[in-house]
Amino acid sequence: MSLPTDASPLPHFVSDRPFDPEAVYQYTAAQKALFEASQLRLMWWKFRRHKPALISAVFLGVIYLTILVSEVLAPYNLHSRHTTHVYAPPQRVHIFHEGTLQAPFVYGFNYKLNMENLKREYVPDAAKIQPIRWFCRGDEYEFWGVFRSDWHVVCPAEGGTLFLLGTDRLGRDVLSRIIYGARISLTIGLLGVMVSLVLGIVIGGMAGYYGGLFDILSQRLIEVIQSIPSIPLWLALAAILPITWSPIVVYFGITVILGLLDWTGLARTVRSKLFALREEDYVSAAQVMGASSYRIVFRHLIPGFASHLIATATIAIPSMILGETTLSFLGLGLRAPITSWGVLLTEAQNINAVALYPWLLWPVLPVILVVLAFNFLGDGLRDAADPYK
Repeated sequence: MSLPTDASPLPHFVSDRPFDPEAVYQYTAAQKALFEASQLRLMWWKFRRHKPALISAVFLGVIYLTILVSEVLAPYNLHSRHTTHVYAPPQRVHIFHEGTLQAPFVYGFNYKLNMENLKREYVPDAAKIQPIRWFCRGDEYEFWGVFRSDWHVVCPAEGGTLFLLGTDRLGRDVLSRIIYGARISLTIGLLGVMVSLVLGIVIGGMAGYYGGLFDILSQRLIEVIQSIPSIPLWLALAAILPITWSPIVVYFGITVILGLLDWTGLARTVRSKLFALREEDYVSAAQVMGASSYRIVFRHLIPGFASHLIATATIAIPSMILGETTLSFLGLGLRAPITSWGVLLTEAQNINAVALYPWLLWPVLPVILVVLAFNFLGDGLRDAADPYK
């Protein structure tokens, strides 16, 4: 069908103005910020919506900062003994005395030995008001073994006591020892995860990228390790450590043992991820351009799931802390004079002592809090690792 001879062409206009998508789609400020945000920013926005993970991150950040200044935060020196206050109960902090507002203080003790059950009984004496001192001088210590000082954030009154969590069988302040023990228990988790990450990434990366005989051998080794119950294997390896080793060498030995036993799950995760990613086009392009296998694995493949590795490592740290606590509690891990939360819990092995002096169980509280915090943090990081879901 032909057009009429008198039909004129339809008018056609071409605009030479630049295309402005904002004028066409009318983006809001929030939508524009979302479209232009980087992946890291998207991960942060999703992570901060996970309130338990955010609170846990702040809590762990504060805890790890405190281990830098444990000597300053602890009211007493790690090894200070108070022979007149053996198994002293926790002292409550008061701000009112007979209806009068005062600076924070504690009541002193009157001590007697109950001859019926041979229990040490301490009775607070309202006549012994002992004000708490702040930013003061107290027990002398060696700050990180570098220089000597006696400056503390909080101290007992002159000639008084400040046992907020009680004392142990040698009259040592439990709170001070928990603060000192955090330095060992928390760092052993980080060092153990570093060993585990290195082994898991290297062995899993080689198995996933090359495959073949190395993949078969590594998978059989992983299956053998995972088939052995964890606690008996920990006990066997910890028993190998010579008793003549110094405590600091035993510390590093326990760290290596925990790392050597916890890399298997991470290695399998890395292997499966590399199996999926090694066939991608950008990997083929890197191979054509002559990139080495090391560069392809560590520059192109592993960064593709680095966020997953971070979340996995975060969840692995609590198992390291629990492993050290278990070994030390059973007497096969760290030993005195090194102080960790597991070493402190050895005081609670005697059920009679726990029944009479339950404050000896206080070191288990930071273990529970830190493990829960790391698990919440790991959940938040795992969710934030894929911000597009």
